[in-house]
Amino acid sequence: MSRYKVMLMAAGFTGLVSMQAMAALSHADQDFAKKAAAGGMAEVSLAQVAQQNAESPEVKQFAQRMIADHTQANDELKQLTQQNNLALPAAPDSKAQAEQKRLSAMKGSAFDTAYMRHELADHRQDIAEFQREAQSGKDPALKAFAQKTLPVLRQHLQMAEAAAHK
Repeated sequence: MSRYKVMLMAAGFTGLVSMQAMAALSHADQDFAKKAAAGGMAEVSLAQVAQQNAESPEVKQFAQRMIADHTQANDELKQLTQQNNLALPAAPDSKAQAEQKRLSAMKGSAFDTAYMRHELADHRQDIAEFQREAQSGKDPALKAFAQKTLPVLRQHLQMAEAAAHK
């Protein structure tokens, strides 16, 4: 067998193995993982802005919690998806980037109000998506990740509600 044929067979086998690993995750599980990763990065990035622009100590404390919890969840999600050879986004999506740009232009109490409103809406949506994955996910590891993360997201929502009402 020629070297060329051996190289083609090896390349084909490698591609097949990668495709099989990707196929191991359903389309819905892949979408969930990608959205969760992008959303988690957006939470950390926006919370870093909040650390600089917020006026309220409660909002700054909330932002610090977002950084800690979402960094931990992001790291956990990366490990889970690496086992399935799923490439996660490297940055928040364009909508989140636009929102960060908008909020970055604000300071003080105006920032606090806008940031907490954003966090309320964002965490309500996150809870719905994580709940869907926790109930209907096909991949046991991603399903367990969603189930484990849901109580933390619910705490975040409660914290955001408390801060928004002050």
